[in-house]
Amino acid sequence: MIRWLAAQQLLDSALPIGGFSHSFGLEAAVQDGRVGNMRELEQYMHVMIRQSWSTSDAMVVKAVYETADIGDWPRLWRIERQVHLQRAGSESREGVEKMGRRLLQLVASIHPTLDWSPLADAYRTGANLATHPLVHGFVCWRLGLRLDEAVQGYLYSCVVTTTGSALKLLPVGQTECQALIARLGPAIDEGWRIARELEPEDAYSSAPLSEIFAIRHESLYSRLFMS
Repeated sequence: MIRWLAAQQLLDSALPIGGFSHSFGLEAAVQDGRVGNMRELEQYMHVMIRQSWSTSDAMVVKAVYETADIGDWPRLWRIERQVHLQRAGSESREGVEKMGRRLLQLVASIHPTLDWSPLADAYRTGANLATHPLVHGFVCWRLGLRLDEAVQGYLYSCVVTTTGSALKLLPVGQTECQALIARLGPAIDEGWRIARELEPEDAYSSAPLSEIFAIRHESLYSRLFMS
């Protein structure tokens, strides 16, 4: 398949990996009144790009490119687990695992000629967790994308998933959300520059309020999302 078309398919908001079922704490933030309009949503996403997604999940994507060519799988699995266990909310951990497993199953079906065994075999033995950033990074590497494309693509998928959740939670329309995605392009590029300067083992997240919302989500009286 043409490389850039394969990437487009991977980043399609309609990709059936379950992202539409998770808000990763945004629903609790909306119910708490912290995110109630497009301006606040944009601020929320700027923080997540700069202080969470680019400094944590993107480190797993980066680790794939640093380890896969030489087959240093133990280091990759260790970094994935380090990043994943930093997620304070149990629902968030479960959501990222479910999305990753579904993505792995999906790409094995749509790209059966590519070798997914290092990832799939390690998951079956419990060596890795097959989380979404790990599988995304591995898929991008297998498809021949550059590291910057893989990281920017992951950040873009996080943005699209969050705006999809916002459509259900806030009085906003499709056009507003698409305009927001376009405005966040420079922030996504900034997120890549942040990730580029970090070592994968130095992964961290500095968005504590988002983590609190993710924890509180499971105790909401009513909710639309699984996380």
